[in-house]
Amino acid sequence: MNEERRKIIYVDDVNFSLRSMRDRLRDRYEVYPAQSAEKMFELLRHIKPDLILLDVNMPGINGYEAIERLKSDARYTRIPVIFLSAQNDKNSVFKGLNLGAAAYVSKPFTTSSLIEQIETVFNPAKRRNPFDDLISEENSDKPRILAVDDAAVMLRTLQLALRDQYNLYTLSKPEELKDFLMNIRPDLFLLDYNMPGMSGFDLVPIIRSFPEHKKTPIIFITADGTVDIMTMATGLGACDFIVKPINMTVLREKVSKHIKQD
Repeated sequence: MNEERRKIIYVDDVNFSLRSMRDRLRDRYEVYPAQSAEKMFELLRHIKPDLILLDVNMPGINGYEAIERLKSDARYTRIPVIFLSAQNDKNSVFKGLNLGAAAYVSKPFTTSSLIEQIETVFNPAKRRNPFDDLISEENSDKPRILAVDDAAVMLRTLQLALRDQYNLYTLSKPEELKDFLMNIRPDLFLLDYNMPGMSGFDLVPIIRSFPEHKKTPIIFITADGTVDIMTMATGLGACDFIVKPINMTVLREKVSKHIKQD
């Protein structure tokens, strides 16, 4: 009978959590604890799990880095991953799902709710788009804004300034924009101009390639408020720009103005 039980690797750096999870699930599954992502990869040499439960915040290789390695390795890419994390803001959830997780479960959780998620992953007939749950948790009365900036401090500033009035999403890696737009539709974009790899200007053609975003307002945020930069931004179809350091009152006024026009 045991050989028919599904195998689950649970990865968490907290010993108590490892013991607790094994006790919670042992009646239904074979649970293999791993106290780090490194230990998980060692286990994978000997065990072919049906599922991996993965904590996000861990020393060394964190959960996001671990799933990137799993999904880039042909041996492990088909193993479904469920994130378990107390880090449950929608940007963290989106990042986990966007990296390929089958589900994202917020701590604390009940054993029954976790088993329900696990069984949903195991049963193709019950599977649904995991992004649907993320969108359903939004305040439907609030418009969506996507802010793209490589500076974490700027993203936090924008969150503090706008989260009460809007469903605010943030990306620190501009190359993730296309995947984001495949799942969530913003009503306005805030784009940093100067980012490594891809500038804000490079993102505009990606945005406009989506039919639903041919006219979605784009506001550029830049420390370079020269006439040339502003002219280029306008030429690309930006509706406005904000010069750093940001005046919060000006930011709210401009966002409100252009979202109302959409």
